[in-house]
Amino acid sequence: MIDMPLDHRVFTALEGNPHVARRDLRFETQEGRVTLRGVVGTYYQKQMAQEAVRGVEGVEEIANEVEVCWA
Repeated sequence: MIDMPLDHRVFTALEGNPHVARRDLRFETQEGRVTLRGVVGTYYQKQMAQEAVRGVEGVEEIANEVEVCWA
């Protein structure tokens, strides 16, 4: 899987996580750093997005800028 670009590996990890609504998230990758953005309904979903990315090979740093909005 390391042969795939980092952004593809991150996308796959988020898509495969049943606790994350991928359509509400965006991300950017740059030299091992992943920045997560978007809006989710709970702090749990925010944390699960980060945890899904944490296990991706090649990720060295995660900036979790995901917002939680109950509305």
